[in-house]
Amino acid sequence: LEFHLGNCLGPCENKYSEEQYNQNIEAIREIIKGNFKDSIGRFKQQMKAHAEAMEFEDAQRIKEKLTVLENYQAKSTIVNPKINNVDVCSIVSDESYGYVNFLQLSYGSIIRSHTLEMKKKLDESDAELLSLAVVEMRQRFNSQSKEIYLPFKLDLGDDIKVHVPKVGDKRHILDLSIRNAKYYRMERFKQTKITDPNRHENRIMAQMKKDLRLSQEPRHIECFDNSNIQGTNPVAACVVFKNGKPSKRDYRKFNIKTVEGPDDFASMEEVVYRRYKRLLEEEQPLPQLIVIDGGKGQLSSALKALEALDLRGKIAIVGIAKRLEELFFPDDPIPLYLDKKSETLRIIQQLRNEAHRFGITFHRDKRSKEALETELETIPGIGEKTVITLLQHFKSAKRVRNATFGELEQLVGVSKASLIARHFNITP
Repeated sequence: LEFHLGNCLGPCENKYSEEQYNQNIEAIREIIKGNFKDSIGRFKQQMKAHAEAMEFEDAQRIKEKLTVLENYQAKSTIVNPKINNVDVCSIVSDESYGYVNFLQLSYGSIIRSHTLEMKKKLDESDAELLSLAVVEMRQRFNSQSKEIYLPFKLDLGDDIKVHVPKVGDKRHILDLSIRNAKYYRMERFKQTKITDPNRHENRIMAQMKKDLRLSQEPRHIECFDNSNIQGTNPVAACVVFKNGKPSKRDYRKFNIKTVEGPDDFASMEEVVYRRYKRLLEEEQPLPQLIVIDGGKGQLSSALKALEALDLRGKIAIVGIAKRLEELFFPDDPIPLYLDKKSETLRIIQQLRNEAHRFGITFHRDKRSKEALETELETIPGIGEKTVITLLQHFKSAKRVRNATFGELEQLVGVSKASLIARHFNITP
């Protein structure tokens, strides 16, 4: 029935030869491998033969098959038709894991992509991990290719030719493999952050230790920033991160006491000294890393404060300059430039931005408070003693503005209450 409906060629009833049947199976295998050339050529021959025999319906049917096959080919990732039967491997890694991407190419198309996560057990190098991964991947996917593209030279035996492409389509396919590995690592980070936050924290801390060349993981980091907009009300802020996250209850703000005018360097020296002098007196734990918002000048000022407390060399310290995100270390004239996408730089930027935000907020609050307190003194007929009485009772100038006439009258009398009410538009 299926044969008469046109759904089957009827090989079991000898309606179709074994030779033709096997040819079709082989053609299907080649298509799956990515070799479309032979099948497309065979379909074109069949379509031409049907057209010459005036079998136009059969020719149209073959043409439809040809269109479907060409559309399927167009959706495949075509690299270069000349690149045939080649494997591609690349690796990206961090302190604990390596991520190896494997691509299999056939007839210019990518027919397989797989990324493998490998845990470092003995602090293996990228070359060692990649050597192991190449063997495992080729066995797993039964690869018979004689050539492999890698990001660096490896000895994989005499049977496999290793090529390290530098330019052209071969380099582009290697770059694609590297991007696949990086994307897989990023996705794994997102999953780990949700399912295993401790592992996520440990990995970040280990990465920061390596990137910043520290002797221990920076589990406790403190960042300092000065704020003296338009040279007034100089203040400073200290923000604290623990295990890579803000610890807001440990934030501290400072009024600058010993420095006259807008002097960032002297202000930085004062607040760093005051902060760690207090921690030492209270026997509180010291941070593993101090971040100074500013370049060499601010870093030198902070170092003077640490020297005065005999803490230089006991706490790692680094300065970050805003313009190019340069990291300055003590006694090192050459700044460190981290990858713009690295997590270490991201956390340092987050620290710097949080310190800036916290400092600016404190600065604005102080300016607003002083502006209101000054406003009380400018009210005609209101002297210094009355201002002190008002602030002692209401605690702030803002509360004086929001007070009722009755409250003011009870505190300072009718005449002065009338002057204050008139100034702040308080209804008697």
